[in-house]
Amino acid sequence: MKRRDFLKTSSLATGAMMLPEFIRSTGLFDIWNDKVGKRLVVVQLSGGNDGLNTIVPFENDIYYNARPRLGIEKGKVIRLNDTLGFNPVLQPLESVFKEGEMTIINSVGYPNPDRSHFRSMDIWQTGSGSEEYWSTGWLGRFLDNECNGCPPYYALDVDDNLNLALKGKEKDGFATNNIGKLRKTSGNRFLKMVAEHHHDDHDHDNVAYLYKTMTDTQSSADYLFEKSKVHRSTVTYPQTTFGKDLKQISELMTAKANIRIYYASLGGFDTHAGQKGKQDRLLETYAEGMKAFIRDLKKNGLFDETLILTFSEFGRRVKQNAGNGTDHGTANNLFMMGGRLKKQGFFNAAPDLSDLDNGDLKYQIDFRQIYSEVINHWMDGDAEKVLGQRFSSLNMIG
Repeated sequence: MKRRDFLKTSSLATGAMMLPEFIRSTGLFDIWNDKVGKRLVVVQLSGGNDGLNTIVPFENDIYYNARPRLGIEKGKVIRLNDTLGFNPVLQPLESVFKEGEMTIINSVGYPNPDRSHFRSMDIWQTGSGSEEYWSTGWLGRFLDNECNGCPPYYALDVDDNLNLALKGKEKDGFATNNIGKLRKTSGNRFLKMVAEHHHDDHDHDNVAYLYKTMTDTQSSADYLFEKSKVHRSTVTYPQTTFGKDLKQISELMTAKANIRIYYASLGGFDTHAGQKGKQDRLLETYAEGMKAFIRDLKKNGLFDETLILTFSEFGRRVKQNAGNGTDHGTANNLFMMGGRLKKQGFFNAAPDLSDLDNGDLKYQIDFRQIYSEVINHWMDGDAEKVLGQRFSSLNMIG
């Protein structure tokens, strides 16, 4: 097919541009078979989860005075130590905490916090400072620095659109939430016919890019589809979108797919009004999904080689608002789960509610310290190259 004929086929070009993001192929995929090693699963709670009603300071009068209608009743809190406990809907994770398979890090944030959803999420996803504007994500730059010869799906976002965190300068992650649909779309007979001409000489960068997109997407779709058929989980997952996403991740992991980084999201946490019911339902969805996921990983001997990181772009203000909700805040708690945590339980003290910054929690741990820990001590990468500066070690991962 000639280049001019390709460009005239506008419907094909449009279809190709709608295919999922990918990493540029190097043709060396086979060398990664069964050599994935330790895996990272990132779970993003989008919208700004209220950390104070997630990990409840049930002995703190300031908390109850600031939230006379919204505070979780002391008698209902699942006590984890003498002062802090789970929101009762997180009961499915109680055993994970008590068995030393969870670390809760309090007061995580960054200097000069931004309360915009979009800007704060950009900061978390890129790993930048609040005064910096970066176009690549922290995991995408990890791929750039550490992933020569990786397959396109080495970092998989279980979503329609690729998260900024997985976008690099040279390499990107791969995004799909429906492997069967992806294969059917990429296997379109006309697309395959066009892709067969990808060795033709093309002097137009956009045309070469589209050919490359199609061939890499097709090869990745075929690979993921075949891997998705290898193992069917026997663990019962909740019939939620989040539960189905986690089940798909577990099945790919058990099938030894060449995927080292998985990214999943659960949205809806922007609870300005009527927070209690909304947040309870979302946290319950999260906890039930994670319980099934962890059980599945343990059943298949994968838990010790998996690190699960859960974050939200910011917490909420300490004081409830007039709508029985909470407004955008700053620092928040962050969860790590896995079988090789060096410090189980609470990593640090509860937020100091008597020392606030204009009604907001003060951050104690920079989130980039946690990223640095993950890159250096779990992913065996170079965090300074990825993050652009050195951060002190927290010594939390084995």
